[in-house]
Amino acid sequence: MSFAAGNFDNEPSANNIHMFQFEFTRHLYLLTALPAGGLLLWAYVRWRPKAMRQLGDPVLLNRLLPVFSNGRFWVKNALFAVGMALLAISWANPQRGAKQQKATQESADVFIALDISQSMLARDIAPSRLEYAQVFSKKLVQALEGERIGLIFFAGDAFLQMPLSTDYNFLIQSLQNAEPNLISEQGTAIPAAIELAMKSYGDEPGGGRALILITDGENHDDDAVEQAEAAYEDGIIVNTVGAGTTDGGPIPTGGSEFSEYKRDENGEVVRTRLNQQLLVDVARAGGGQTFNIKQSDEAIRALKRMVDGLEKREVTVRSYTEFESYFQWFLLPALLLLLLDTWIPFYRKK
Repeated sequence: MSFAAGNFDNEPSANNIHMFQFEFTRHLYLLTALPAGGLLLWAYVRWRPKAMRQLGDPVLLNRLLPVFSNGRFWVKNALFAVGMALLAISWANPQRGAKQQKATQESADVFIALDISQSMLARDIAPSRLEYAQVFSKKLVQALEGERIGLIFFAGDAFLQMPLSTDYNFLIQSLQNAEPNLISEQGTAIPAAIELAMKSYGDEPGGGRALILITDGENHDDDAVEQAEAAYEDGIIVNTVGAGTTDGGPIPTGGSEFSEYKRDENGEVVRTRLNQQLLVDVARAGGGQTFNIKQSDEAIRALKRMVDGLEKREVTVRSYTEFESYFQWFLLPALLLLLLDTWIPFYRKK
């Protein structure tokens, strides 16, 4: 199923929205060869008469050689160019959302808050805490399909990457693009992430609410537990997923091979460690559970059970259930034009 990209509203509009796309957009780059081909043909037409004059007497050559037709030359190449253009479009497979479906579903509201601070680049779990968390989050989204899911990124501050929505494709794409440079202020501001989630659920009555924090727990603020308690009093279940190990590891600062590491003012390599106790305290204060990201499938199943147990409320969603391909409308004319091109000779009878 492919959902309408960017649809964050609960209520669908009255107008139908038709979605158009090319399935394989990279094949459209073939169209850029057509202008270059046109220039080469123009250069050939300018060059040919000069080359013929250098071969010998034009009258004698006219008797010996077939008569070259400029008109047929351009017609043939025009047919070939249009045929190749249609073939490239056909190869890219134009598609249109053929069926729009409006439906209601029972769902809870879940925010995933992902830590994208520099400490998440540590490689105490391979390939890195952040990359492992991205894979974990993607699996979690797939497990929670049917719920409204939002996404928060946080480091020294927090920002709303995606409001509550059923647009899972866009959500997964956002997770794949997560990196520390999205937030200039570094740190791990867990309270800011919880507070932002509390403000982002909206005022609609009913429906269970959950927040899933994925972080190494290196909190630089003192009120993470208090903020989790406030969220729980507001009806939000706060769960934590620890990314990292208690042994920890250095923080890469640059280079694809991570050969440079963050150092303190004394020149010593900074070592980041999972603050497991903080995550336990935050989850306990928020009425939820805490997991380690390396529990992976087990943690995802437990989180799904938790969300399944939340109160559901009815929401209206709009989705495209299928795409219809239209490549054949371009393929058949392309083949006919290319076949016609082979039938037309460059030369005419004398």
